[in-house]
Amino acid sequence: MGRSSDSASSTPSVTLPFYPAKILATMSNTTLSLAEQRDLWRAVNALERESLVARLSEMTGEPITQVLRRMPKAVSRQIHRVVQSALKQALEVALYKMDTRLPEPGAGLFKVMSGITGGVSGFFGMATLAVELPVSTTLMLRSIAGIARKQGEDLKSPAARLACLEVFALGPNSRGPVGETTYYATRAFLAKAVSEAAQLAAERGLAGRSGPAIMDLIGAIGSRFGLVVSDKVAAGAIPVIGAIGGAAVNLAFMEHFQRLAQAHFSVRRLERKHGTEEVRRVYDAYTQVVKDRALRSKAG
Repeated sequence: MGRSSDSASSTPSVTLPFYPAKILATMSNTTLSLAEQRDLWRAVNALERESLVARLSEMTGEPITQVLRRMPKAVSRQIHRVVQSALKQALEVALYKMDTRLPEPGAGLFKVMSGITGGVSGFFGMATLAVELPVSTTLMLRSIAGIARKQGEDLKSPAARLACLEVFALGPNSRGPVGETTYYATRAFLAKAVSEAAQLAAERGLAGRSGPAIMDLIGAIGSRFGLVVSDKVAAGAIPVIGAIGGAAVNLAFMEHFQRLAQAHFSVRRLERKHGTEEVRRVYDAYTQVVKDRALRSKAG
């Protein structure tokens, strides 16, 4: 896609406070408007920097990573099974039961409902995870679909519906290196499974719901989503949390994925307008800034 002189001239990137000098050259010839650059900057921060584990550690006053180290292997195996079941149910909703004609309830309602389920989970602990997580995941999926629609996605398309499910695999890897780029790597990791699942859904409908492509997609997303669920379970296992704290943890869990959804579908909207190559070029420049800041923060 050719460069637009109008958009380039209307992008006074030197005035943007978050631009270090070393990426000004990247910004000076981009086709993204100033507002779109800010949207992308916010998306990069959500997708590459703002991890749930950091927020939960702040809420609970105890490093979640230390709690995870004490988590019995039997609990980890149970979390894996519950995550697979929750994602299978969410995938079925995404592909076969999502009525795109109905208006989406507001995000606030989803947060309240998710908080209620989290309160129940917090009171009864791990025993309710198998019931609570599928409910919370489906609630989040409906909220994510509403965000997708507002960002211009056509939810009649199986590919767009599966893009909603992709959100559960996104976000910084709290167990990886500081500043590790994850968003485009995760999309590339999921691309084949998403494409095959979308094709299967389009060709076979309900008959393909348990096909190998569907199960491969659940496994691929579950490998990432399971890490975040483990963080949530670890926070809920801290004795001072209880029912009220459990609701707060679930709300944080919900808000985390809503931010990821907003970021993900902002990027996809910009890709539809400017092309993936141009958006990726600017995204990578921003990611380097986020990475440098994270490393400096850790060193300080």
